[in-house]
Amino acid sequence: MSDNPFETPISKGEDTAVSSATNDAVAYEYCLKSVEETAEKLSTDVKVGLSSPQDISYRKRMYGLNEMEAEEDEPLYLKFVKQFYEDPLILLLIGSAIISFLMGNIDDAVSITVAITIVVTVGFVQEYRSEKSLEALNKLVPPNCHLTRNGSTETLLASNLVPGDLVHFNVGDRIPADVRIIESNDLSIDESNLTGETNPISKNALTIPAQSEFTKIHISDCKNIGFMGTLVRDGNGSGIVVSTGSQTVFGHIFKMMADIEKPKTPLQLTMDKLGKQLSMISFGIIAVIGLIGIIEGKSWLDMFQISVSLAVAAIPEGLPIIVTVTLALGVLRMASHQVIVRRLPSVETLGSVNVLCTDKTGTLTQNHMTVTKIWAPQQDMIDISAEGTHHGSHHYGYDEPSFEKFLTADVQQVLEIGNICNNSRYSSENDRYIGNPTDVALVEVLRKFKLEDIRDTRKREKELSFNSARKYMAVTVHKGDKSKNETYIKGAYEKILNYSTHVISDNKAGKVSITEEFKQKVISKALEMASHGLRVIALAKKEGEMDFNKDPSGLKFGGLIGMYDPPRPNVPNAIAQFARGGVHVIMITGDSEGTAVSIAKQVGLYIQDASRQVISGEQLDNMSDRDLSNAIQYVNVFARSTPSHKVRIVKALQNRGDVVAMTGDGVNDAPALKLADIGISMGKHGTDVAKEASDMILVNDDFTSILTAIEEGKGIFYNIQNFLCFQLSTSVGALGLIAITTFLNLPNPLNPMMILFINIIMDGPPAQSLGVEAVDQDIMNHPPRSKHENILSKRLLQRISLKGLITVLGTIFIYSKEITSDHQVTRRDTTMTFVTFVSFDMWNAISCKHNFRSIFQVGFFKNKFFNIALGIIILAELSIVYIPLFQNIFQTEGLSFGDLVFILFVTSSVFVADEVFKMMVPNNNDITFAGKANAIV
Repeated sequence: MSDNPFETPISKGEDTAVSSATNDAVAYEYCLKSVEETAEKLSTDVKVGLSSPQDISYRKRMYGLNEMEAEEDEPLYLKFVKQFYEDPLILLLIGSAIISFLMGNIDDAVSITVAITIVVTVGFVQEYRSEKSLEALNKLVPPNCHLTRNGSTETLLASNLVPGDLVHFNVGDRIPADVRIIESNDLSIDESNLTGETNPISKNALTIPAQSEFTKIHISDCKNIGFMGTLVRDGNGSGIVVSTGSQTVFGHIFKMMADIEKPKTPLQLTMDKLGKQLSMISFGIIAVIGLIGIIEGKSWLDMFQISVSLAVAAIPEGLPIIVTVTLALGVLRMASHQVIVRRLPSVETLGSVNVLCTDKTGTLTQNHMTVTKIWAPQQDMIDISAEGTHHGSHHYGYDEPSFEKFLTADVQQVLEIGNICNNSRYSSENDRYIGNPTDVALVEVLRKFKLEDIRDTRKREKELSFNSARKYMAVTVHKGDKSKNETYIKGAYEKILNYSTHVISDNKAGKVSITEEFKQKVISKALEMASHGLRVIALAKKEGEMDFNKDPSGLKFGGLIGMYDPPRPNVPNAIAQFARGGVHVIMITGDSEGTAVSIAKQVGLYIQDASRQVISGEQLDNMSDRDLSNAIQYVNVFARSTPSHKVRIVKALQNRGDVVAMTGDGVNDAPALKLADIGISMGKHGTDVAKEASDMILVNDDFTSILTAIEEGKGIFYNIQNFLCFQLSTSVGALGLIAITTFLNLPNPLNPMMILFINIIMDGPPAQSLGVEAVDQDIMNHPPRSKHENILSKRLLQRISLKGLITVLGTIFIYSKEITSDHQVTRRDTTMTFVTFVSFDMWNAISCKHNFRSIFQVGFFKNKFFNIALGIIILAELSIVYIPLFQNIFQTEGLSFGDLVFILFVTSSVFVADEVFKMMVPNNNDITFAGKANAIV
């Protein structure tokens, strides 16, 4: 879950809006103004609201409707048509389909057209779905609001609000626009969809004092502003509308979303490049063969028909559909690992990711506060973290170690205060305590000391709830006798310590007063806890009631409790695997630098030189884009970061050529999620806006699922290369065979039905089953490939050429051997040639199961789909040769057992040659590391 609230510098001028990374949202200007100044500036009345209908109409024309208005979108049909002419490979296939149709090859024309239609339709649907993120933002604007105009209160459509309107809100309402709060009654607002923080923010009408222009203020510190789309959790209030629609904070996020264009995936870039290369190859074939034919004295028309036919045959029309099927199967496999992929091409992009920017809370950590340290004045620091379990001993019947030996009277008092001054509750449905994370942690720690929840033994008389202004919570309780009331209090240690005059003690000599020396000791212990990334709270009590209308006094100080959100158990191991795989992990958090560094070390991020490896939000604001791009390769942590910082970070990384994955869950994360090459949102705690803007959703918010997804992405790229190797080497073999026999004026060695069967092999089940080979277990030890790397790498082209050459030479050898024996072309000659070519294809397919590993390492029978496809083709081939019905159709005749053995011996040469190639030629050229940032991980 995101930790990153907005920051904005406060301006010194009265009428100068607060400059912010959210494009100067108007609301920041009014957090510095008093209620009276706000009303005066907007020419409204805090009691009766706007009064003039003409004025309201003017404001509506000036500011527009209170809605998120995107630019007029293209018609769906135009978007669909664009899919056909924006992809070079699709254009090439369309051209080949037209030529095939004009030349009478209807079967080829139909199959190519079907493949094009399927691929284009899938791509269109994926793109259409990805554009729904802007619509999700509009759902946050409530349809109605409670409004006072001219002294009359009514319910009105929120879209009709204008700046200056007086609105009212109660529990359960969404704030209809950005408003300057003028009245509040125990008002607290949930801004989690904006800031990512789950705790509601207490709101009031007080003015925030202006400070220097360099001073930063978090959005969560704008206590007098209610932001559009946020939810009222407690109390009620009223406010003056200061901005509507696109001028609100949400409006600026909407605009950022609309302005960001999703970058093409590495697979789309490589397929574009492949389409251009195949076009050049096709035109080259036409030119060369046509020229040679004309030199030999053949007619222009005949050579044109032959060269075009060969060029069409060279185009792997099954490639787009195979890529789509391979990606779709990858999506299904990832779904079984609780990962939902929303954009199909994004699956393969994962294999190129070399930088992963991640939130802390809920992603690297468990989003579950846990008490790890307790300090009482007469005790040493008690460590009850996982690392500190050596203090206790395991007891039968308990899942956790026991710390009973540390349960002195003053420690028990500390735990008792935390237990009673607590609003968490046990949920039978969830079988756990639920409520404020701090309260839950204080109840859950009891079992480590074998203590029970004693709240049902106390009668609560009154409560003072926590808010960020007073920074403490207090309750008054008794055991049945009101004359013996006690008040329990917990909160920020600075506050509690200042309100305390004595120490809780079992000293029978009398009360122990707090001295200045004692205060320094408490502060020292609190800072010690904070240095370990802990949230520190102090606990105290007072005999009798406390006047909740005044600051407390005369408290007895109990002690300190430190807690934190522990890392997810598998995160350090996952980060280590990312590092081995060349993926640079960057943690982006709103925490202070000290806390961020502490957490980073706990999750396994390498921090040796914090001055280079940690950048704060303030430092980031003072850096140019070029400076950021130069520095970011060394950075592992961004602290005190805002959502707008995330966008800058992504851009800086992409400017370096990195392929960036970004995690997020709040509305504020959506622009960065959309801009990133892979946007990853959280399934449990993510907002709808974040999910719609992302490419991938982690169903269980589990960081380690990203590792599985990247492994899958790398595997898919290699599977696509395996398919290409098989299909293009088969194409080269077919082209070479037809071209050589044509130029030698030999009869065609294969009849049309045989060529059709070979095309089925090239584009059908054997080829498709190569796309579902299992992911190599060692794949994360290979760095990511560059997004600019050609899918037809130099090494792959060498393999294709070698396989194609051996197939051509071997088939020509068999064909020439057969026709020279009887000096005429018989059924036996074409049958031998046909079986030879198909056998070459089968051996070729087996060797293409892995790009650089020997088949003896990969295993012959692990891919059941490939085994079935290979078996079907072998049975079909034998049927064509030996069953009379098919003999008549394909013009074949039966071969002897010796013929088959001889053919298998000759055709196995392509398998042997490829195995030798894999051993002799290293795989370095196939994997190019896209970035260097991982060097310091």
